[in-house]
Order: sequence, then C-alpha cells, then structure tokens
Amino acid sequence: MLTNEIEIGTGKLRGSARDAAGVLSFKGIPYAAPPVGTLRWRAPAPVAPWQGVFEASQYGAGAMATPMPAPHMFRLREDEDCLNLNVWTAAAHADEKRPVMVWIHGGGFQFGSSMLPGTDGAALAALGAVVVSINYRLGVFGFLAHAELDAEGTPSGNFGLQDMISALRWVRDNIAAFGGDPDCVTIFGESAGGHAVGLLMVAPQAAGLFHRAIGQSGAWWDSEHGPLANADEARAQTQKLMTKLGVTTMAEMRALPATRVNLASAWNFLTDPFDNAFSPNVDGHIVPDVPGRIFAAGGQHRVPLMAGFNDMEEEFFKPRGLPTAPAAFRAAAAEQFGADRMSAFNAAYPSHDKAAARQSSDRLSGDLVISQQVWSWVGMHRRAGAPAYLYQFGHRSALCPKPIHTAEISFVFGNLKPSPFGIGHATPSAEDLALSDCMMHHWVNFASAGDPNGEGVASWPLYEGPGSEVMRYAGTAHAAPETVTARFTLIESLRDNGALPAAWRATRPRLSPLAARVLHRLAFVAIALERVVRAALGKRID
Repeated sequence: MLTNEIEIGTGKLRGSARDAAGVLSFKGIPYAAPPVGTLRWRAPAPVAPWQGVFEASQYGAGAMATPMPAPHMFRLREDEDCLNLNVWTAAAHADEKRPVMVWIHGGGFQFGSSMLPGTDGAALAALGAVVVSINYRLGVFGFLAHAELDAEGTPSGNFGLQDMISALRWVRDNIAAFGGDPDCVTIFGESAGGHAVGLLMVAPQAAGLFHRAIGQSGAWWDSEHGPLANADEARAQTQKLMTKLGVTTMAEMRALPATRVNLASAWNFLTDPFDNAFSPNVDGHIVPDVPGRIFAAGGQHRVPLMAGFNDMEEEFFKPRGLPTAPAAFRAAAAEQFGADRMSAFNAAYPSHDKAAARQSSDRLSGDLVISQQVWSWVGMHRRAGAPAYLYQFGHRSALCPKPIHTAEISFVFGNLKPSPFGIGHATPSAEDLALSDCMMHHWVNFASAGDPNGEGVASWPLYEGPGSEVMRYAGTAHAAPETVTARFTLIESLRDNGALPAAWRATRPRLSPLAARVLHRLAFVAIALERVVRAALGKRID
C-alpha cells in the first residue's frame, strides 16, 4: 500500500497524508541541482542524493520572476533555487501504472509558479491520473543567450526548456514509485505553458519523454512580431542587458546578485516579450528552427494533440493592438498584411466605424498572440497524420463572467475559484460544476488513451480542418462548427511554410517603457476593482 513515505532514486520522501478523496501529495521535490553560482545559465545538473527523509509537504520556491505591480495577488515565494516539482496520486499501489499528467505553468515565461492554488492537482488525481506540476527558470535566468555560454557545453538560450526536459526525465525515472506509468505521460500547460508544450514537440531531446500533448491558449510563441527570436536576436538582447549592468563577461554576470539581474531585465505583459524580455528562441539545439516550419514539414513528435483557446483571449493583450480609429486601423493593417489582402482583411476585421474598429483591433491582438497559432498548430498536426482535437472555451457565468485568457484553468483542475486575473466571484453554479466535471474527464481520458472521449462525457470529434466541428465549452460541452475560420484563414495565408513574416518586427508600434509601466499598473488596478465590484454584487444577489 502506498503511503506518504516513498523512496525515489535520490532518497526518501515524506509527503502529506491522503486527503478525503484518498489523494497523497508530495511537494517541492528537487529534480535538478540548484541553478545558482557557477550553475547559473548552465544546463540543469543532476540532484545530489540526500541522507534521511526529505520533507515534501510544502511547495518549493518558484523561479525568480519579473516584478509584478500587485504582488499580493500572488503571494508566491521566489528564489533562484527553483528546480522542484510536485506530485499528486490516489494510487493504492506502486504497480498501478496510472496515466501521468505533467503541468507546465504559464506567465509569459516571465512569472508564474507551480504553487498557484488553482492548479492544485488533487481533483485530477482523484479521477485516476498521477499529476505532476513543475517550476522552471524564467526570464533572464531561463532564456539568456551568449557565445561564452555556448563554449561551456550545451548551447545557451533556452535553459527554461532544458529544465522542463530535465523534469520529464525525472518523471521517466521516478514516477512508477507513485503509481504512475512512465510510458503514458501527457504534458499540458496554459499560455506560456501551452507554448512550451508546442516547443517541446519540436525539441529532439524530448523525444520519447511524453506520449500525449495538451495545449491551452498557447502553441509555439508566435506573436504580432512574427515568429520567436533567432539566435542572433537573443544574443543582442543579452548584450543590451550586459551594457546596462556595466559588465563584459559571463563571470561578471554570475557574480551579480540575482535580484539586481532580475530587476534590470524586468518586463510587463502589455508589451510583446520579443521587445524587452528574455524568452524562448531558435537556439539550433532545443528549438532547431521556427516551430511553425517544423510542424508544416511534419517534423514534430507525432503524439496525439488536444488544444484550444478562449473566446476573449484579447482581454490581456488589447494594448498591443493596432490603432482603434478606423482609418488608422486600416492603414496599419495594410502595412502589416499587405494592400493586396485588404479586401479579405476588411471582411474578417471590419472597421466601418470606431466601435467596429476597436473590436477588430482587440480581436486581432488576441488572434495574433494566442488563438490563430493554436488553430494552425492543430491543423498542421492533423495534416501530418497525427490525432488532433480542437476546443473553444466560451463559458460565461457569475464565476466566469468573461471567457478571457486563463479562464478555463480552474475548470480543467476542478478548483472552481476565480483565477488571479479573473473577475467573477467564487460561488460555482451547478452548470459550472457540470462543465468542469466534463472537462476534467476529457483531459484525463485523453491522458489515458490519446482520445478525450469516454463514457458519460460529450462526444468530441477529431478535428477535420477549417470549418469543421470542435468541442465548445459554453454552458454545456457540445460539438459545434468552429467560429473563427475566416479570421484565422486570413492570418494563415501570410505564413511561409508555417512561419509568420519576420518582417513584422519592424511594422508594429511599440509603447515607450514609461507608457508600458503606467498601463501595466493601471491594468492591474482595473482588474482588481472589477473583481471587488463583481464579488460585492454577487454576494448581494446570492
């Protein structure tokens, strides 16, 4: 019988006792050596075995993250020593070979943590999965690139992705002790976590470490600036930071306090991370080429894929959109999309008056940053002959007034409370509970068999291409034709062998650093105020 004391390859663990649903939890388990000192900006190193029993009842620290304007919304512990993970299991015996689900948190590769309460894995574990959530290096500590680092061994630029691969190797080597099956591993994540799933699907080093993939509101880090940065662009970003810090060598960089390096590279989510942040790039090692090109050529790991997006992804990304005055909107669109495509563009994104132009600008920002690349991802994977399923999340309720970016996470995990960015109050309705139950079963079914379908859940057809049926989560779960074909086909027409134009780098307007900081803070104030108002109204209505 499994207890909360388990032995793995590096030593003994003591986790928390079974909860009311029979789920054991083990938290803060190190899966790689602390990436500090001389290990800063190196590939993850093996964990040293420990003596005695490792107390695994509390979350480990999350990665150093970009400073947030409202840290009380998160209350997360951060440290450069962050390479740890958590496990939830309801297995009674170690030989049960339950499907494994490895969660990769979001946050633009700049913030976030595995300790967020909304992603506690107990409810999914109670349905039969062994759930793992991981921390990985973020921002400047996870994605800095430099020739000196390349000369030390593993090519630089994507240390955060290397951390994820190291965690998957830990799962392969240790998850059987928790009742999990190392030959039935699903990676899943949202936003940056969803992008990470797509990036791992093109990483040669990840081959065989996972067998299914789920992407929520993220695909492979395209944006309104085109595909992710190349190696030269990533190194230029590093040089700017080193100049700012007044250093010339990696030895000097490693000698700097982590907090100073972190503050000097701070980013905010109202600007594209390509502009002023350290994020995934084409390093020629973990990411051999622009991911869209690899998928278009069928060079990805051809595991079953389930992915989708929310109806109002744009809520986070509106400040990054085109101008909202009709004439200015059309002029900016013509510069980016080409004058020869404006007839199709105007049909997909109308701008006959200011209200229409504003709505189209908002939708376009969500499409370019999130939704369209998810749609392309699933379509390309299907064309490569692999099983692919697509969903659209459009649910609205008192708990979820708007299907914005992040809104589906609490439904997937069965932790029905508003997300840190949410605006609902925390009383789920019967409809919310039923929808969450269906989504959880779809996710666990997929992890088990590569197919979300099963007894007692809404039937989900394989994706058959543009205009075909997808799973709609809106009130109920039901199959229905996709609602985005015209808009997404237009953007798809600009891809060259799967890649958006790199020339977009020069066409998009950029906010000044001061304007970005001001808008960043105002956005959080607006979110907080709306949450307070809706919570108060909800309490009065209830």
